[in-house]
Amino acid sequence: MYRFIDLFAGIGGIRLAFESAGCKCVFSSEIDEYACRTYEANFHERPSGDITKIDAEEIPDFEILTAGFPCQPFSIIGRLEGFDDIARGTMFFEILRILRERKPVAFMLENVKNLAAHDKGRTYSVIMNSLEKLGYCVYVCVMNALDYGLPQKRERIIIAGFRENVIFTFPDPVPESERRTLADILESRTDKRYYVSDEIRASRLARLKDKNYPRPYISHENVAGSVTPHSWSAALRAGASANYILVNDERRPTERELLRLQGFPDSFKVVVPYGRLRQQCGNSVAVPMIKAVADEMIKALRQIT
Repeated sequence: MYRFIDLFAGIGGIRLAFESAGCKCVFSSEIDEYACRTYEANFHERPSGDITKIDAEEIPDFEILTAGFPCQPFSIIGRLEGFDDIARGTMFFEILRILRERKPVAFMLENVKNLAAHDKGRTYSVIMNSLEKLGYCVYVCVMNALDYGLPQKRERIIIAGFRENVIFTFPDPVPESERRTLADILESRTDKRYYVSDEIRASRLARLKDKNYPRPYISHENVAGSVTPHSWSAALRAGASANYILVNDERRPTERELLRLQGFPDSFKVVVPYGRLRQQCGNSVAVPMIKAVADEMIKALRQIT
């Protein structure tokens, strides 16, 4: 059984994925208090705090480092500050520090698609060169949660690295017949508190691009104010407005629906207010997609361990 550490753990989406693939988590780190509450409620341990204050030698032995490192500095939604964002952008160098000192056999990093394009590719070059200088064989792929069984269009860059030259390929998409649909994840009965006002509903419907779009759908309001329906959700975002996505232009997704859109099981406990949970889901990962990557990484590692 491969041991892994869960850095920038959030609410534990990467942990769920790697545990489902048969690995054992031996250490986690997360700085956000509310994310720690959710993590502790579901995994029965509280993550260590600020990674910058953790000595790499204090971390238990592990084979795989995993990290969904802060993506806001590289997102097209944010201010695109990248490594100039001292509070978050430089967290990548904390990953490098631990890789350099502990030399695990593999790592898996997750970030927004725009990481590759940020600062005309210079940010991406720094990251790749830094990882390769540590002696890792690095593989990169932009993956979409839609291709791995979830009704959410969520494109993310996945960076997998190995200390030895293994045979590794990113996972194939899931057959369409095996993918979950909106009908699979939407709750049949929801409380009235999720429903928007008549004014908001009328405004959304007036701007709806296809008024005959079949239900169920989730509509997305873009920066220009257009409202577009889809048979899947736009990517969940931590900093989006409360009405960024609406189910049938009537209501906000429930906590359980938000978690299902990211592939969390219904046994996952909700212990924070709606706004916090919505933010946490926006910051988390598409669990089935990461699990598919974890499965392929383990196949590769079995060639050498």
